[in-house]
Amino acid sequence: MNRRIAQLWKFLTYDIWRITEDEVTRTTFSLLTVIKTIYLCINNFTKDRLPNKASALTYSTLLAIVPILAIVFAIARGFGFDHLMESQIMEGFGGNTETVQYILRFVNSYLAETKNGVFIGVGLVMLLWSVLVLINNMEVTFNNIWQVKKARSVYRKTTDYLSMLLLMPILIVVSGGLSIFVGTMVRNFEDYALLAPVGKFLISSIPYVLTWCMFTALYIFMPNTKVMFRHALISGILAGSAYQFFQYLYIGSQMWVSRYNAIYGSFAALPLFLLWVQISWTICLFGAQLTYACQNIGNFSFDKDTRNVSRRYRDFIAILITSRIVKRFCQNEQPYTASELSQQYQIPLRLVNHTLFKLQEIQLIHEVATDEKSEEIAYQPSMDVSKLSVGLLLNRLDCHGSEDFKMDTTQTYSHEWSALMQARKAYFEQANNVMLKDL
Repeated sequence: MNRRIAQLWKFLTYDIWRITEDEVTRTTFSLLTVIKTIYLCINNFTKDRLPNKASALTYSTLLAIVPILAIVFAIARGFGFDHLMESQIMEGFGGNTETVQYILRFVNSYLAETKNGVFIGVGLVMLLWSVLVLINNMEVTFNNIWQVKKARSVYRKTTDYLSMLLLMPILIVVSGGLSIFVGTMVRNFEDYALLAPVGKFLISSIPYVLTWCMFTALYIFMPNTKVMFRHALISGILAGSAYQFFQYLYIGSQMWVSRYNAIYGSFAALPLFLLWVQISWTICLFGAQLTYACQNIGNFSFDKDTRNVSRRYRDFIAILITSRIVKRFCQNEQPYTASELSQQYQIPLRLVNHTLFKLQEIQLIHEVATDEKSEEIAYQPSMDVSKLSVGLLLNRLDCHGSEDFKMDTTQTYSHEWSALMQARKAYFEQANNVMLKDL
């Protein structure tokens, strides 16, 4: 049994990642892709400690929930939809519970203070700050999941976040109006034996569809990178369904709150509310991780080998990729993209991306835009191709990085340093005679 478990674990963690599409049937490869996606999602979910990040977002949510609802209610009241907004908020937070009543009282107090003119200056800044901090923490968490190193600019953050706050009450009002409309249509169809069940099914599915749309939009727009719709939709449906399920559990558990009155007093509903927010964020982040795994599963082929690739093989891949980019440039052809290099030369996509990033750092290639339809990034040489030799490439790779340490290479370790320099000099001088465009 132990041997079989070890073999299964080796297959999941190593062998399955080395199987290419041309080695098995299409159906088998699709099944293996699903298995790899599930494994990668769970592995990254635990490795990135996303439950801890969900706890941090829960804390930020508690700080921002009243200011966010105050802004939403203020916009809704401007359009005369405050009662509809209140009913939608109650439904979204699990019904007319004690916790929701506390939150709505806080929101009304917030707005009342604003009307009386007491809430000015510092209060307004704190309101906007708590809201922006929550949204910014969400973006940082999603960018970490997607391994995006560059966040939105200050201008984009300001415009995007304010757009979200302005659209939120409109979407809530539209969803509430849609529910009322469908409910009215169902009552009109009660006399029709065939249409009534269909109408009831439609109205019962509205919360699910709206939740699916909310999670899908979150997975597409929150990370500062391009997310494919089909992957976000799959994750949105799964995460939205799980969210609705736990919401029903939360609503059903409200009947048990009275048993905690002896312990928590007037805060009896608070532990359950915190647990619900924590689980909701955990589901949301798991869906984001699933979206990343679905879209980038191809990047993790030969994953262990890519992370443990030898220096010699890294240099070989760098020479191969650079020479192919140079050749296409010399032949005045369409420049290579990362996916083309990976598919044509059977190089793992993750290794291709790592090599391209390193070649950009040493300023031998640069990114260029392709046609508008594909929206992929292609690569061109950054210097005269007649001067691009194998020796120049290897020398820049060899010298890239910091050498500013307190080791005396001029006297104490001069012999070791000189031996290294002499070996490198002979090596690079010979490689300088080989041009990358001639390979």
